Amino acid sequence: MLPCPFELMKLPMKVAAAAIGTPSLFPCCNFAHLPASTSLSLSPRLPASIFSPLLIPISGRKKLFLRAENLDCESVEQMDLKKEFPELKKDLYPSIEPYCTGFLKVSDLHTIYWEQSGNPNGRPVVFFHGGPGGGTSPNNRRFFDPVFYRIILFDQRGAGKSKPHACLEENTTWDLVGDIEKLREHLKIPEWQVFGGSWGSTLALAYSISHPEKVTGIILRGIFLLRKKEIDWFYEGGAAAIYPDVWEPFRDLIPEEERKCFVKAYHKRLNSNILETQYAAARAWTKWEMMTSHLLPNEENIKRGDDDDFSLAFARIENHYFINKGFFSSDSFLLDNVEKIKHIKTIIVQGRYDVCCPMMSAWDLHKAWPEAEFIIVPGAGHSANEPGIAAELVAANEKLKNVLEGVS
Repeated sequence: MLPCPFELMKLPMKVAAAAIGTPSLFPCCNFAHLPASTSLSLSPRLPASIFSPLLIPISGRKKLFLRAENLDCESVEQMDLKKEFPELKKDLYPSIEPYCTGFLKVSDLHTIYWEQSGNPNGRPVVFFHGGPGGGTSPNNRRFFDPVFYRIILFDQRGAGKSKPHACLEENTTWDLVGDIEKLREHLKIPEWQVFGGSWGSTLALAYSISHPEKVTGIILRGIFLLRKKEIDWFYEGGAAAIYPDVWEPFRDLIPEEERKCFVKAYHKRLNSNILETQYAAARAWTKWEMMTSHLLPNEENIKRGDDDDFSLAFARIENHYFINKGFFSSDSFLLDNVEKIKHIKTIIVQGRYDVCCPMMSAWDLHKAWPEAEFIIVPGAGHSANEPGIAAELVAANEKLKNVLEGVS
């Protein structure tokens, strides 16, 4: 009769192996029953049994998931697993410059900036920036292998280098979806991988739902479904419970009699005929988000709130989209239409302590879309530039790259 599995965990590997009639795999170490990990990945590709605390008798090398403590030897099983699940790169790639830039006129009013970097003959991937209104930055290129990927970045209407700056006219989610298709056609790209975080995840979902046949894979970060409860959480006092000191300057710009709806009160000021009133509201709006987007304060990020040009586009466009409910036909539009993209290989990366886009939204998306791999980064907030999130985003691109290369 076999000993209790929990008792086996306490035994040296040789003894535990002998107890179940299995040759000792790690003669120089003690047994630990779960693999170490810096993040939790809920993937449909991995059997739930590997997370079980029970030691289960196994026949066949590749089915054995064990970790050794103080390991100074390697088993055949471990080597087989390395072949089956090759170690993924997680460091950001070196900084690169675009090999091609341009402007595309997408309407009588709007012209958007775009750029390409990496391999001109590589697999195309398009990056959707956050905000809306945040614009792209050179660091966005570093999530992608420049040898494998043809990396396309663009500034959405009114943001970054796109013109006219901070313009709200003809600026809706569906205008942006149309612009993405115009850019794809302009660059003569048949289909591409999409990558977006925060508002970029919203836009990535909206675009993929509208044009699933053009999407080869999806990577999402800091999920934002633009539902009322998400807007209320961040702009109507929910997140203030965690950042009361940061909330007060945002709150105090608005007179008490207008505090029933901060989004509406800021909309009034961000669209004032007095430019300084717009700037003051834009600075307060932007600093609130910049000061809460990292788990630990990031001074470089916070300083962006002092840049009037950046803040004006960021705050005006964000507020414009939020007061118009994302221009979606219903509060649950994205969740209701996930069925259209369930066949697309997708990876979701979410910071556990994300205050801007709390994990409830990523969890709701995961529940509606269990086919997508869901990775929770335990020691991270919202920003893609936090080390743990950046590492998982690079690894996610490596996974999709391996799929495209036929490695897995």
